[in-house]
Amino acid sequence: MKVISKPALHVLTHPVDFAWQTLKGFGRNQGLLLAGAIAYYALLSVLPMLILSVIVLSHVVDQAELLNTLGRYVEWLVPSQSTAVLADVSSFLENRAAIGAVLLITMMFFSSIAFSVLEKAMFIIFAHHSAVKKRHFLVSAILPYCFAFFLCITLLGMTLASITLQAMSQESIHLLGHDWSLGGLSGALFYLLGLAVETLIVAGLYLAMPIRRIRLSHALIGGFTATALWEIIRHILIWYFTTLSTASVVYGSLTTAVVALFSMEIAATLLLLGAQVISEYERLDQE
Repeated sequence: MKVISKPALHVLTHPVDFAWQTLKGFGRNQGLLLAGAIAYYALLSVLPMLILSVIVLSHVVDQAELLNTLGRYVEWLVPSQSTAVLADVSSFLENRAAIGAVLLITMMFFSSIAFSVLEKAMFIIFAHHSAVKKRHFLVSAILPYCFAFFLCITLLGMTLASITLQAMSQESIHLLGHDWSLGGLSGALFYLLGLAVETLIVAGLYLAMPIRRIRLSHALIGGFTATALWEIIRHILIWYFTTLSTASVVYGSLTTAVVALFSMEIAATLLLLGAQVISEYERLDQE
């Protein structure tokens, strides 16, 4: 009975060689250039998407709880700038009736372009595999909106989980004559839940975006790789922007947009790098 596959054994015994081959393939496929294009169009669509999500979901859950949960995940996506982004979202919510249609059109337009660039990037990364049939244009057209709907449902689920864990943090357990607060446990559970959701979202992109079929196990490997690298880099960015950065002095009122674009380009780079990891792993599997 096979305990571990040959590709996995090769990665475990030659991690530096595998990492080098992945980086070489990423450079050969112009990964940084593609990531820049994805980040640009994603930035133009993310704020309208956030505003529309809050407008829709505020009919289901309390708006304050929704914004609180949204702030935590905006902080994950745009380190140190979540307060400024949420301030923009809150100001727009006061005029939701007047700007709803404009937001919807803006989100649909730019998100479709962002997904189109992402689809082409995935095609380039997996181009060395055997040829597959071209995807029907209607499937490519509805993918961005399916993903946006999925993110809204995820935000709703995370908000409900946040409410539950906040209630849990107020409780305590009486054990061995001491009262043990559950506040620390609920915070750790919320963080781990966020990591799991982030990994599944990225893995879902690896399953849906490439035209060829990707194994679920390989998509999870790529999702875990991209998430782990982003968590490391995110903490470095938080430390840098809160201690050393002079971006607010250089860019002034444009600081939030510049930092957001920079953060999203790094996130897009790691997203494509995770796809390159899957591609190199499948190449080992074929060999």
